[in-house]
Amino acid sequence: MRIVLDAMGGDHAPQATVEGGVWAARKYGLEVVLVGKRDTLNSELANYDTSSLSLQIVHASQVLEMEAEPAYAARTKKDSSMVVGMDLVRAGKAEAFYSAGHSGGVMAAALFRLGRIPGIRRPAFSLVFPTSKGHCVLLDVGANTDCKAEWLLQFGIMGSIYAEKLLGVQEPSVGIVSNGEEEGKGSALVKEAYQLLKASHLNFIGNVEGKDIPMGLADVVVTDGLTGNVIVKLSEGLSKFLTGVIEKEIKSSPLTALGGLLARPAFARARRVLDYTEIGGVPLLGIDGVVIVGHGRSNAKAIMNGIGVAKRAVEGGMLQAISESLQDTGL
Repeated sequence: MRIVLDAMGGDHAPQATVEGGVWAARKYGLEVVLVGKRDTLNSELANYDTSSLSLQIVHASQVLEMEAEPAYAARTKKDSSMVVGMDLVRAGKAEAFYSAGHSGGVMAAALFRLGRIPGIRRPAFSLVFPTSKGHCVLLDVGANTDCKAEWLLQFGIMGSIYAEKLLGVQEPSVGIVSNGEEEGKGSALVKEAYQLLKASHLNFIGNVEGKDIPMGLADVVVTDGLTGNVIVKLSEGLSKFLTGVIEKEIKSSPLTALGGLLARPAFARARRVLDYTEIGGVPLLGIDGVVIVGHGRSNAKAIMNGIGVAKRAVEGGMLQAISESLQDTGL
């Protein structure tokens, strides 16, 4: 299998991306195609023993910067590492694409170069969200701030397939974010989407409130991109706040400091649950190609694990499964 890595994408590129690519090639036994400025990437690769690894460099002279306007940059910077990498997938020279660069740029480049799966109205950013039962798939988390009911139905279909094919969840349950669990609660959009989801072949369980998401009430949680993004950002801020409070209280006295020392293994396990590097990246669902988006702050470990997500998406036949499921619903 051949996975394209946008080696210039992310806050810590190209050091972290090249290192993560090397680790991924070694761990998964696949070919990693590093796309970016050839001289820069060769200089980084010189730090590693790659004699037994399958690595390739494809030159791209431009970089799509984090501050760039996504659609304009994706159209005009045709020799950027993102666009060149997408073109490799479109030409059938690679099975998947991974980037920790500008997420809006990834979306724009994917739409321009790969297009949507036939029948998909809007692609969606998905997120593997930690819960008390493991994880759930939350989508959309920012690609579409204003949505239509049929888009939310498609998000449910795509999220359900993602949960089954990549997370191994059998008959994943699907819920829609609302301000109450009763069927009549929610905005006009939520009420209309509720009926579509209820009539679908999905394992739809109804409305879920904000408090239900971290408790793992549903395996797939559907919402519009604005609400989903607020949920994610609030969760990140709350996690940092609570971590800071706990650390402060542990250090407040010798006795609690001793207790904190004894509890260090438990804290380490808890951090792993909340650590985005353990997941590495999530699919941009609805694009006619396997595209995985990583966190902008991704380190080498996250890059490696994100490439692993790409590998599993290809092996699981995610694109074909989404297309077939859409045909079954008549959309």
